[in-house]
Amino acid sequence: MEGLIFSVKRYSVHDGPGIRVTFFMKGCPLSCRWCHNPEGISSLPEKTSRTNRVGGKSFIKEEEVGKYYTVDDILEICEKERLFTDRSGGGVTFSGGEPVMQPEFLLAALKALKKKGFNTAVDTSGYSPEKNFREILPYTDLFLFDLKHLSDDRHIELTGVSNRLILENFRLLAREAEAVMIRIPVIPGMNDDEGHLMKLRDYITSVNTGNIKKINLLPYHKIGSSKYRRFNMEWKMEGVEPPAGEKMKQMKEYFSQTGIKVKIGG
Repeated sequence: MEGLIFSVKRYSVHDGPGIRVTFFMKGCPLSCRWCHNPEGISSLPEKTSRTNRVGGKSFIKEEEVGKYYTVDDILEICEKERLFTDRSGGGVTFSGGEPVMQPEFLLAALKALKKKGFNTAVDTSGYSPEKNFREILPYTDLFLFDLKHLSDDRHIELTGVSNRLILENFRLLAREAEAVMIRIPVIPGMNDDEGHLMKLRDYITSVNTGNIKKINLLPYHKIGSSKYRRFNMEWKMEGVEPPAGEKMKQMKEYFSQTGIKVKIGG
């Protein structure tokens, strides 16, 4: 069995506790306007080119985005980093894209990692059939769960899909997962108005049974904008600027009223 992965990040400190190995899996059912990993949207390998300049000369390098890995490949990579992950209280995270779009491989990898004693995390949009989440629940120590917008109409407008399935799965994990970390992308003019923030804070409070351990507020950034040119994709965020630091501090204080620990950034 193989899984399609477009990036492997070692020494990651933003995808769960401690130092982690993060596997970015290809394929995502959402098309968020602000996505900073557009290379993870397609569920197929892709070819692209990068221009490198050396000594005034330009060289075009062809790249293939997406490589197939076996579960044994995953274990081999993680064992090499075990000294760092274990000593830091870290582990292994599957991100994307949307890792639950490759449910059979994800389940097999999580089972194998847990058998070897690794801490496991899954970073998800929540958009996948409930049964896929129920199957990986026993082998996932932490879910990093994105909450983008509570309005279904607005969610469709911003991401291309309804939020109904997402919220159903969020409630499931809030009840039954060992630990959940909420990730809220803060996108100026799209989901940061006072009315929506109030509804989101109250919603989180209403579903929390004690399993939600942290809220991460992720300020919008432009780091991924250059990738859109490489992949011949439309950049839909022209003119949108990152939120001000003061705004993020106010949001942190606001969501702290849930009684849950809040952090700005990953």
